[in-house]
Amino acid sequence: MRRLLLLRHAKSDWPADLEDRQRPLSERGRRDAPEVGRAMAKAKLFPALALVSPAIRTRETWELVSPALQNPGFRFEDRLYGAAANVMLDLVRDTPTEIETLMLVGHNPGTETLARAFAMSGDADAIRRINRKYPTAGLAVLELPINDWKKAAPPAGRLEMFLTPKTLDA
Repeated sequence: MRRLLLLRHAKSDWPADLEDRQRPLSERGRRDAPEVGRAMAKAKLFPALALVSPAIRTRETWELVSPALQNPGFRFEDRLYGAAANVMLDLVRDTPTEIETLMLVGHNPGTETLARAFAMSGDADAIRRINRKYPTAGLAVLELPINDWKKAAPPAGRLEMFLTPKTLDA
């Protein structure tokens, strides 16, 4: 089995004078991201590797989530910026076999599309919520019945949980 964690960046700000790639997190995003990290640690969701979009908002999300995660390996991945689900799936398939838990920190709509593609079974409430909305700082936890990332292929996956800032407040 392999575990895939798909995290959409936390809530960003929209300053008029910045390019999209340069947009930082909003105050709410800076509050939500560490909460997600703590929830991940509580659920023992520790990625061995995280691939992070180079956009400022995804980098800041990672910087606020990662301290709770036992120092996972990570790298900034240019192909994740604005990536469609098929590009994200290619990144998943390129992951070394020895990595058992992989995390992607990216953007919508690619993150949502890939999560939905794999979430054909699993926690029924989480599936309903992921199909309704994939909010900022949303985290899909997917179990894939494979032993090699090259074999990752939707819909073969199971949605274990879908964490969002609202579910953490509940």
